[in-house]
Amino acid sequence: MRAGEATAALAMLEELAAVAGDDLGHARERVQRHAADIGTGFRIIGEDSERPWPVSPIPLLIDADEWTRIERGVAQRADLLETILQDLYGAAQLVERGHLPATLVTGSPYFLRPLVGLTPPGGYHLRFVAVDLGRGPSGEWRVLADQLRAPTGAGYALENRLAVSRTLGGLQGRLNVRRHAPFFAAFRDGLAAACRRSDPRIGLLTPGRYNPSYPEQAHLARYLGLLLVEGDDLAALEDRLYVRTIGGLKRVDALWRRLDPRLLDPLAFDSHSRIGVPGLIDAWAAGNVVLANAPGAGVLESAAFGAFLPQLATRLTGADLMLPNIATWWCGQEREAQHVAAELPSLLLSSAFGARTLGLPGEAAVAGADLSEAQRAALLEGMAARPQDYVGQEIVRLSTMPVVIADRMEPRPFTLRVFAARDRDGRWQVMPGGFARIGAHPDPRAAVMGEGSWSADVCVHGSDPVAPVSLLPAVDTLHVRRNPGTLPSRVADNFFWLGRYLERGEAMLAVIRVMLGNSIDADAGAALGTATVGKLVNELVGAGAAPAPPSLRRADLTQFARTAMEARADGWQSVAAINAHAQRIAGGSRDRLSADMIRLLDAPFPTHRGLLDRAGSLQRRYAAIAGLSAEHMGRTAAWRFHDLGRRIERAQAIARAARVFGATGASLDDLSTLLDLGDSQISYRQRYLTGIARVPVLDLVVLDPGNPRALMFQVEAIRDHLARLPVLEDDGMAEAQQIEATELYAMVAPEQAATLTGELLLAVEQRLGRLSDAVARRYFLQGAEPLRAGGLTLA
Repeated sequence: MRAGEATAALAMLEELAAVAGDDLGHARERVQRHAADIGTGFRIIGEDSERPWPVSPIPLLIDADEWTRIERGVAQRADLLETILQDLYGAAQLVERGHLPATLVTGSPYFLRPLVGLTPPGGYHLRFVAVDLGRGPSGEWRVLADQLRAPTGAGYALENRLAVSRTLGGLQGRLNVRRHAPFFAAFRDGLAAACRRSDPRIGLLTPGRYNPSYPEQAHLARYLGLLLVEGDDLAALEDRLYVRTIGGLKRVDALWRRLDPRLLDPLAFDSHSRIGVPGLIDAWAAGNVVLANAPGAGVLESAAFGAFLPQLATRLTGADLMLPNIATWWCGQEREAQHVAAELPSLLLSSAFGARTLGLPGEAAVAGADLSEAQRAALLEGMAARPQDYVGQEIVRLSTMPVVIADRMEPRPFTLRVFAARDRDGRWQVMPGGFARIGAHPDPRAAVMGEGSWSADVCVHGSDPVAPVSLLPAVDTLHVRRNPGTLPSRVADNFFWLGRYLERGEAMLAVIRVMLGNSIDADAGAALGTATVGKLVNELVGAGAAPAPPSLRRADLTQFARTAMEARADGWQSVAAINAHAQRIAGGSRDRLSADMIRLLDAPFPTHRGLLDRAGSLQRRYAAIAGLSAEHMGRTAAWRFHDLGRRIERAQAIARAARVFGATGASLDDLSTLLDLGDSQISYRQRYLTGIARVPVLDLVVLDPGNPRALMFQVEAIRDHLARLPVLEDDGMAEAQQIEATELYAMVAPEQAATLTGELLLAVEQRLGRLSDAVARRYFLQGAEPLRAGGLTLA
């Protein structure tokens, strides 16, 4: 170890000791807590819930001189790959002259024939690439794989840096660790420079919340100031791309795509795709939208290309690869196939084109030595039938780095993913560090390590001070704005229904708590009358929360309440099911929600021993979420849709409760229940000291505009929100949703409690349903029909 490396390692260990004390596990727990606070997570395919991102408290340290060699090697490789892509989709001279086998190109599912002859906007196929590197025991770096289709991990590298910086606070300054912000700024500027408009709108195209790296995508979109969009958010019209927003259709100039290229456009590629954008490739071919990376770049991800890159580098650039490939043999050539068959026990076998292949246990690479005799025979049989589908590679032995296991440090093998992006001048900028994947076992073979079980920050350090660069411009040049930007229709839809589901769950929980005798009205006795309990049961049955109980005895009611609160199967819309709906919706808009909000929504269902205790815990969670939305969300259009959903749902609930429990002849139990469901017991007691009476109760829970739980308060809030949300026309005339809100206000405002009827309250419920439909028709643009509607703004 050189003197500089020893000094850096000592500084890192000193920082780690300051955090860990006498237990290294403390450092691991602390960095994991910081990662959770940032909102870092990932999903395993097939699982509904996210897992916390596993980050080690010990970073990988690389000195600036060694990093310079890596940086130059990655940039050289990216330029070579770009040159090859331009030829494959252009003149195709590499194939014509025999430098590349045609089968190697056309056999790949990622070679997209419809794009041959098309020049990407800005002239480049590649704008963001990743290279996986392995360091051997003697310190040499070699390329394990190229990531070109939709490279993942840049967001995790950023999040690792944030978590480790918060844990080892002094390390950045002591070692002059190079920052990530300039890299991301260069990438964003490079995308903007390739667009045809001077102030372009750039989006990050995600497959959606069920994608394994969706949390990373949301974090990147937020950090870079990009619009996080899904295929349904976008529409292609007249060779231009637009995003559906609450203000109509808005022009999109560039997409950083994380969607499989074959699914991008059902008109150009896979006609079965339901997450792409019909017509997107036409807009791209016309030069009106930049795609990073261009579709078709994935053809070079094939492991088989590694066998040809060294010769291509010499032929096309006149220089050897600075970062050599691991030795690779493509079995589509007879001599190479014979070599792989003969040396099978000492090689790594994989699919040439990344698909399932005869004789291989799965899509991942497998060491020949790990195969049984029967598996080896099946593999050789498959290779004889279709040799072009197989690749043999040398098995790389990796160097190790320290990781905290339990309360001690142990060595583990690692790989390094490095990212490069084009800046505004088209030059490659390499992220200083990337992120390291750490193997779960001490075995140093890359094949055994697989994807790894931990990740680590990668710190490039040197003697030169590092300026505290931020992604934001200087404070004296930043243009002040109070408009938070474009709100896609899908996001508005999500926020609206998130509010409705949260309010619906809280209202249902209130019915359950009252039914079980949790009224705070001490004068009402230990239990409600049978007639009132029957009405509460009917409310839950009518809402589809649970099947009707066999009787109104306490045991049957308790089981009925348990089902209404916790049922997760058989189609019942229990509180737990409603919470699950809210979680799914919030997961699709996490780039616009705080970490605290996400944490509360994702919290597991309470497991307290008593049913009322579980209900109380849920009620406090609902209150915390409502408090966050009321006091911590900016008054943006997104918040207005969230609050609008809450107000519509609460208005429907209180109108229904007043109709059922406040009718003429209502009992004291009915009226007390109405106050409980309207969360107005305390307000009523403070205002009236002589007991419960029907008219004042109705006035408080229905008509009092100063009571935040009253129907009138909701009606006024609904009208105000719709007056402030954008309209499509500038003629000053009210739109359909505003007309519905005004007529709703006119129905309720003149009423008096003494003459309030059930018929009017039922009419109010129905009007609220029509109002919700009008909001959806106007703002939640989906499918092709809205594209033909008049008045849509194209900007």
